[in-house]
Amino acid sequence: MFQIARPSTAFSLDKSSKATKRMEDLAHLAFIRKLPSVLSGLFGCEACHIRIGSAVHRKKHTGMQQKPDDSWTLPLTTAEHKQQHSENELLFWRSHGIDPFELAIKLYEISGDIEAGKRIVLASRRSPAVGESDR
Repeated sequence: MFQIARPSTAFSLDKSSKATKRMEDLAHLAFIRKLPSVLSGLFGCEACHIRIGSAVHRKKHTGMQQKPDDSWTLPLTTAEHKQQHSENELLFWRSHGIDPFELAIKLYEISGDIEAGKRIVLASRRSPAVGESDR
């Protein structure tokens, strides 16, 4: 029987492998650090990588031994960043009413424009629940 030999990844949607170099963008990381936190609105943020995956956004899950591309980052304070990685990350973002993938894409599209970045972060923040603003 005639058969065409194909690599095991021939029909895979994700053509990356462990050998695929991640995309580094130091200028974008510096931009993210200048923005307010997407959760609290406080400044003094870290550029926090999103490790969970999304088939819709063609973003693969990265484990603790790998870092995602630098385009998949959001501004969080140090304490918020620790919390992000100390629990189920998908539930973390859902509990704050934030789609981290869409937000990271929007910020990467305007990377370097701090005023536009501030507007995007402000628009993404969930309005406080009743009584929450009194705290």
